[in-house]
Amino acid sequence: MVGAETILRTLMNSGVDVCFANPGTSEMQFVAAVDRVPGMRPVLGLFEGVVAGAADGYARMADKPAATLFHLGPGLANGLANLHNAMRARSPIVNLVGDHATYHRPYASPLASDVAAYARPVSGWLRDNAEGRMLGADTRAAIAAAWEPPGQIATLLVPADCSWNPGGEPGAAVRPPQPRAVASEALEQVIKAVRAGERCLFLINGRSLREDGLHLASRLAEHTGIRVMADTFTARMERGAGLPSLERFPRYPEQAVSLLQGFDHLFMIETVPPVAFFAYPDQPSWLTPEHCALHTLAAPGEDAVGALQDLCEALDVPVDAGKPEALVVPEPGTGALTPDSIARTVAAVMPEGAIVAEEAITSRGSLPAMTVGCPRHSWMSLTGGALGQSLSAGAGAAIACPDRPVICLQADGAGMYSPQALWTMVREGLNVTVLIYANRSYKILHNEWSRLNLGEVGDSARKLLDIGNPDLDWSHLARGMGMPASQVTDAESLHQELRRALSEPGPHLIEAIM
Repeated sequence: MVGAETILRTLMNSGVDVCFANPGTSEMQFVAAVDRVPGMRPVLGLFEGVVAGAADGYARMADKPAATLFHLGPGLANGLANLHNAMRARSPIVNLVGDHATYHRPYASPLASDVAAYARPVSGWLRDNAEGRMLGADTRAAIAAAWEPPGQIATLLVPADCSWNPGGEPGAAVRPPQPRAVASEALEQVIKAVRAGERCLFLINGRSLREDGLHLASRLAEHTGIRVMADTFTARMERGAGLPSLERFPRYPEQAVSLLQGFDHLFMIETVPPVAFFAYPDQPSWLTPEHCALHTLAAPGEDAVGALQDLCEALDVPVDAGKPEALVVPEPGTGALTPDSIARTVAAVMPEGAIVAEEAITSRGSLPAMTVGCPRHSWMSLTGGALGQSLSAGAGAAIACPDRPVICLQADGAGMYSPQALWTMVREGLNVTVLIYANRSYKILHNEWSRLNLGEVGDSARKLLDIGNPDLDWSHLARGMGMPASQVTDAESLHQELRRALSEPGPHLIEAIM
């Protein structure tokens, strides 16, 4: 078999059966091979940012890697922003990047580039396959690397001639590895601090934000007085009635420093020390004060849930300790569309098992508080700060979990980074409801302008901060890609449209004019 078929069969052997792709000439052998390998689901993205973001959302919800297929260096470069988000989310992804044939590389043709240089910053594992007979082994190694706890992007460069030449035998199946055990010394640090009555904060991310980890952390908090917070940006958090809720660590440096002043110990669980998102004049970048000792209880890739269980046992925490949320669904909002009235309305219609891909940015408002007692749901956040993730990640999540409704809460400006995801939702018939927060402004930039004390916004500067003139019309954009869409201007209409969209199969878009 040719090399492209070897790659596909190796992926299938390990259960990697979805490939998000935007192929070109150097990947045509791969496209042809899809017809010869039953079970592989190819999903086309009209822009590589959609390909990368969908693979990220898929991995977050499926707990296994998807494959991606990019066309040469420029195609990969188009996807780098959402690959950055995926890297920060520690999502397992197998990146396949086509390149010119090995004998064509020296000629500096128009699309030639240093593909590895583009791939390296977002890849935890990188290999250039220059021998087709090694494709089975190299693809298998990429799958194993992507799955290595806590998950990472593994990129395999595939020259065109390696795809069309004989590729050897497919690689054997890869079994998902187990997380590494937490060192006993790390547990002892917690036990010692708790027994000494010292003030402790747990900062949690990763798989600890699933059901088991949340219950264990809540039990520890109630019984020992440890304060538990979720990291500021999380790939996936389980939320809703029956689960404990966690407050998020503050984003802005002055808030974080003020918080940490009240603790003697900061224990990190599947995360790293908190730092400021941006630098600001007269604000620190490093947020932990000198008197607050930093400890790694469980590094990313370690068995944090097992460590929390061990702590509960060592500290004699009762099994019935903890504070799960009761089912509390607010009444829908009324009147004008504001962040609060939209939050109330979303919470009022949230279905059981929903997956929320949230990139509301400045319109988030009371959304986390309003939805905390809703029926059980999963919440995906913008992890790397690169805008334009929600629509693509929502599409990937819907493919990973076709039996669950997906709700994309998307700011209008950020959504324009990859609106092509709407087309993929329609093409694949995905059960996604898209809610666009249409304030027609880069409001986050207005906020940052104020934080930097830059004074009044001038006429020229305003042209870089607002996205009106002309106003975006998301309902027309969606219909142009085959998606049913509507516009609403008050909370009552929003409630009606959300209920309708969530009750009907397939994708829908609602543009909330704020």
